Amino acid sequence: MATDLWDDLASIVDAPDSFAIKGSDKGSVKAKADFNAGEDVVALRKAIEGLGTTDKTLIDILSHRSSSQREAICKAYLAATNRTLVDDLKGDTHGNFERLLVALATPPDVYDAQEVMRAMEGVGTEDSTLIEIFASRTNQQVKALAAAYLEETERKLTFDLKKEVSGQFGDALLLLAQGNRDESIAVDQNMVKEDAKALYDAGEKKLGTDEDKFIEILCKRSIPQLRQTFVEYKEISGRTLQKSIEREMSGTLEELLVAIVKCAKNVPAYFAERLQYSVKGVGTDEKTLTRIMVCRSELDMLDIRTEFKKLAEKSLHDAIESDVSGSFGDCLKMICGGED
Repeated sequence: MATDLWDDLASIVDAPDSFAIKGSDKGSVKAKADFNAGEDVVALRKAIEGLGTTDKTLIDILSHRSSSQREAICKAYLAATNRTLVDDLKGDTHGNFERLLVALATPPDVYDAQEVMRAMEGVGTEDSTLIEIFASRTNQQVKALAAAYLEETERKLTFDLKKEVSGQFGDALLLLAQGNRDESIAVDQNMVKEDAKALYDAGEKKLGTDEDKFIEILCKRSIPQLRQTFVEYKEISGRTLQKSIEREMSGTLEELLVAIVKCAKNVPAYFAERLQYSVKGVGTDEKTLTRIMVCRSELDMLDIRTEFKKLAEKSLHDAIESDVSGSFGDCLKMICGGED
């Protein structure tokens, strides 16, 4: 992300709290006004069970219904066929297009849980996915994810995370995975000064870094509180907290704490940056692209599009069109919701 955006602290203090968005006019995917789950099931069955799958019908329906409407379609589909829509999509489509449709046909909390499971399966952990999810989700989303994870695996999310991540990165991730960030709207100015000084004393002012102090403050304080602390910190240290973290730390802990700072400032800008990386350079990160487009489609995709255009100097729609082809690309463009 352009440095001047992340350095612009004056504009963030009174900006709307991205974490407080509950979905509304900022989403690109809206609920269909004259929705009829039964009619959609008939159309989906015809598209799937006919001679050859009609991708256009699958895209038109699944990318133009809200997540709650898609859940209603899944229930009606099961009642009508005694099969799950997800299983039929897996049997009739393939590759990235299949994964995108399955994501759309999966409840948001379950999809988040499945992405966390995928990030932890096999040898090694996909830390970037865990960082993205836990740095950007609200307490409510994290708790819904954890409940879905328990339902899917019969194990607690924190139990599995403890086995997969370690050190101070693990400590920070586990704090976020509890979903207990302070949600106060009021800002405690005395705490702002205390926290800013504590962060400065724990990093720039001393030889070595007290990472635990950074973890405690960044993983527990409310978003309005953090924003004021960022401003106070720059007054004390002469540089932004993000730059201090990048100077003082390394590896996954640095990546996680920087992600928290970016999300506290501007969640849509954080996702715009992630999307740019997913379509930039050689090869496309289809998994990240799919996850962000689906997860943010009803929350803040219009704001993400605006931030993406500032960053990439072209629209998200155009970036997808130039980088992704076929039914996968067509569906992503529909979710994007426009060419602006």
